[in-house]
Amino acid sequence: MPVATVGETATHAVSITDETIETFAALSGDENPIHVDDEYATETMFGGRVAHGILSAAVVSGALARLSGDIVYLSQDLSFENPVFPGETVEATVRVTDDLGGDRLAVETTATVPERDERVLSGEATVLSVPHGGGD
Repeated sequence: MPVATVGETATHAVSITDETIETFAALSGDENPIHVDDEYATETMFGGRVAHGILSAAVVSGALARLSGDIVYLSQDLSFENPVFPGETVEATVRVTDDLGGDRLAVETTATVPERDERVLSGEATVLSVPHGGGD
């Protein structure tokens, strides 16, 4: 399988359900009531429960996995810009912007909620992209 190249893009979308949020809270131990308690969350700045921000970042990881080659996530710089509410879909788009040498690539990352046409995160990742099996 060829490696990713500058200009290549990939996308991935995930529906964020109540179950997604509850499962992530249980797996991560992040049971902040803004994520898991309807009554509490109604009184917050968001007016209701919101998904963990890192769930949107996980959708970015799914998009990165769709780039060519075997992708190894090395680093990510993220800005969380808007909340994601239960029942919404997060769609991540990644675009390879630079060849950093040594099989390392810079990748622009964004995630949106298409229903609201609103960006929920943006950032830049560094990934390793190598042929499958490490051969040519």
